[in-house]
Amino acid sequence: MIDQGTIQQILDAAEIADVVGDFVTLKRRGTSMIGLCPFHNEKTPSFNVSQAKGIYKCFGCGKGGSSVNFIMEHEHLTYVDALRWLAGKYNIPISEKEENPEDIKERNDRESQLIVSEYAQKFFSDQLWETNSGRLIGLSYLRQRGMRDDIIKKFGIGYCPEGKDTMTVAAIKEGFKMEFLEKTGLTIKREDWIRDRFSGRMMFPIHGISGRVIGFGGRTLSQDKTIAKYLNSPESDIYHKSRVLYGIFQAKRSIIQEDKCYLVEGYTDVTSLHQSGIENVVASSGTSLTIEQIRLIRRFTNNVTIIYDGDQAGIKASMRGIDMVLEEGINVKVLPLPEGEDPDSFSRSMSATQLAEYIRVNETDFIKFKTKLLLSGVENDPISRARLITDIVSSIAVIPAEIVRSEYLKECSRLLDVRESVLYNEIRKLKVKSEDEMIKHRERELIKEANVRLPVSLTPVPEINPCENEERELLKLLLKYGSHRIFEIENTENGEPGYVDVATYILTELEADQMVSVNPIIRTVFEEYNFHLDDENFDAIKHFVNHPDHQVSQFISDILSEKNKLSDFWRKKGSYIEEEHEILPQLVPKVLQECKLRYISFLIGQVEQGIRKASENHDDEAVNDLQKRYQKLKSVERLLCGHLGKRTITS
Repeated sequence: MIDQGTIQQILDAAEIADVVGDFVTLKRRGTSMIGLCPFHNEKTPSFNVSQAKGIYKCFGCGKGGSSVNFIMEHEHLTYVDALRWLAGKYNIPISEKEENPEDIKERNDRESQLIVSEYAQKFFSDQLWETNSGRLIGLSYLRQRGMRDDIIKKFGIGYCPEGKDTMTVAAIKEGFKMEFLEKTGLTIKREDWIRDRFSGRMMFPIHGISGRVIGFGGRTLSQDKTIAKYLNSPESDIYHKSRVLYGIFQAKRSIIQEDKCYLVEGYTDVTSLHQSGIENVVASSGTSLTIEQIRLIRRFTNNVTIIYDGDQAGIKASMRGIDMVLEEGINVKVLPLPEGEDPDSFSRSMSATQLAEYIRVNETDFIKFKTKLLLSGVENDPISRARLITDIVSSIAVIPAEIVRSEYLKECSRLLDVRESVLYNEIRKLKVKSEDEMIKHRERELIKEANVRLPVSLTPVPEINPCENEERELLKLLLKYGSHRIFEIENTENGEPGYVDVATYILTELEADQMVSVNPIIRTVFEEYNFHLDDENFDAIKHFVNHPDHQVSQFISDILSEKNKLSDFWRKKGSYIEEEHEILPQLVPKVLQECKLRYISFLIGQVEQGIRKASENHDDEAVNDLQKRYQKLKSVERLLCGHLGKRTITS
């Protein structure tokens, strides 16, 4: 079986129009989409897809259901196989297992937590409307904030009464178990006491996309500055803060209809905008915007306008979010508010008509917003201006669609008075750097994952150093060019460009990949060089040639006396290209890659011998573990070969 968490991840990702759109040409009609039914022959479209409800329905043949139902019907698959199909479409890894008592308990626990949360929401709402303390304290507060009764009811806002454990006692009396009150975070239990987590707070229920209550946000009414203003439910089986947007259930229909989503920070920002007639709005609930939240919005629209407070903190928050939204292929606008205003206070300061007009006039393209913001005050400072131009271009570089990037570059060129060709060159450099970093990160993670020593009984002792040639070439680079700068780095502490030299790059890479030479002399040289890395007066050649250990001295002398082999990495049709010192930015990473590949090939050989030995000993468990490690190592090998131009190393 597929575990419940993975099933939920698949269901969350499988947006109905996206799934059906792989098989049916859909056209928008109002809040829905229509097309020709794939299940029977028709000339007039009667096949209807509702993104807000997450369902399809054919009014001709009667077939209908969810994304999973559609795949089951169209591809003639079972429910589980349809889930596998959707997991493959959205690159969601699944690990299947037989449902055991623990799986059944987990599924039942999750449902119990949802039921407890729904009870709590009703309890808080009843407290607000039906009790004297709720009306006097909670309802009075909301009405003082200008919130209408219909909006309070629409969002299910309630009140948790003052007192140690009022809600908990009521829930227990109704038959709910303490176990699930704890798991949802509604109740805090210690050895000698029990208390309501949200005592004395206004309660904002957080709904999942299907409308079920999964968590709460509680606002204190106390004036005590030591008490947190807002308190959220803790992470649980049903509530994951990074995957939730406050108001998404109430907003999804309007988002589809308007083909736009307004993104704000807080609960009352959402409710105030709804009250002003703007319903296509969601909040990140005071947390930093996450990729999961952005992808949730993308299920309903590709257009987002970010509204944040009109202070420096709000502006910085919008800046952080812009690049993440752009990277997901979403069109971004920004609505700057006046200094000191937030969406809640600002929307309450004017009529709905005035607010709509303000938004229409003032929401601006992200490139204009960022350009105006970053270039303010540095127009006559060429260094700062250049750095800020790079910052703006870096935002454009993350946009996946080439046509959209091109249009933004044209706008950027016009606003900044910089030639398009210059901006294109910056984009190319940033994309190459990003791709290299991604490859290196993946390569490093795979190496760490696979670089686990074999059991002593299965570990062959190497007769020779498998990476001898490559390590000697790396040592030669260290000795000859250790202090040479090869890469520029940005955003150093003093704001000036910084550099990485050959020695730092090589030694850092070897340490990060946990690569230690089996040759004790080479190992000694690497370790001592690393020890002196920050010593500006360190003369590597002098130090090692005059080393007190004769073997080290002899070894270094031999390396320095060798015929130069480094250019062999750059032989091209029988002739050599640039001088060695001119190509260090390309040469040093290349030699390191060769060394890593040779090292991985050595580890693969070790594992192969280990498998043979374990097989001879009939140790099935060891064979299974070693085969898994072998597959991981082969993945690293393929990655390195691809990075080196599809080359392979032979022993």
